[in-house]
Amino acid sequence: MTASNPDHARIAAGLVDLLDLRPVDAAGAASSPTAIAVYEGDSSPQPGGHVFGGQVMGQAVTAVGRTVPEGRRIHSMYSYFLAPGDPAHPIRFEVDALRDGGSFSVRRVLATQPGRTEEEGERTILAMTASFQEEQEGLEHAEHAPEAPDPEGLPTTAEVLAGIEHPVAEYWSTQRPIDIRHVTDPIYLRPDANAGTIDAQMVWMRTLAPVDADPLLHDAILAFASDYTPFEPILRKQGLSWMTPGLKMATIDHAIWWHRHVRADEWLLYVQRSPSASGGRGLTHGQIFDRSGELVATVTQEGMIRAPRRG
Repeated sequence: MTASNPDHARIAAGLVDLLDLRPVDAAGAASSPTAIAVYEGDSSPQPGGHVFGGQVMGQAVTAVGRTVPEGRRIHSMYSYFLAPGDPAHPIRFEVDALRDGGSFSVRRVLATQPGRTEEEGERTILAMTASFQEEQEGLEHAEHAPEAPDPEGLPTTAEVLAGIEHPVAEYWSTQRPIDIRHVTDPIYLRPDANAGTIDAQMVWMRTLAPVDADPLLHDAILAFASDYTPFEPILRKQGLSWMTPGLKMATIDHAIWWHRHVRADEWLLYVQRSPSASGGRGLTHGQIFDRSGELVATVTQEGMIRAPRRG
């Protein structure tokens, strides 16, 4: 397939392979005496030579999920992004068991890579704590999705960026494994026309093609996809776009609560708003709804944002 006609099934299958980690002998590889499992994963090439934070987070979800008793699914996780990843080196995920109770299990995982120098040694690029629960009955209520047009009638990223010659635009158009369609006008190229008055947006998202994966990997894909657009409500409010010269952004921390479990290859509506930006940081709150309008996950992300001085 050519860049203008990418193989969506191959790209989606590649995402599953990326998140499907290799086990490593913990006895010989673990640096912590309390580690119960060690896994290793590779990185997908990105424009600019960095590792996508959502990739490391999704891989970490896979790592911790493979160490809990059968029948327990992730219901919450909190990640700190501590250093940029280097795509030239595999990433190692070392899992500690913090608790196994009658219904819940809690795990901690550190994602590490070799340091840039011998003196630096191993460096931690992400730290995650995650909690799992066996399926149980209980009280039920949920918010419902706001009105939104169907995703099939919205332009794809490739259609929005058609004719733009830029490495990032080409990657988003032809290689990104998540199909993202903006309900609110995209801000890839230019700021929102309502800058200063709007701090919210909605996007539909799913994998580019159906994926054959176990439920844990669908949870990992949701974590992966949740990291693509949280900065955008902040940019909308501030009159910025992804192409603003001198703009620098990096995720500091990212939390997800799974209320219900879904397939990541079915359309999900991601509703996002930014309640605050201060001190070089911006906060985004997101809700993810399934196609029927039921709330399936809540996401909160804080990021570093360095924008050029104005005026």
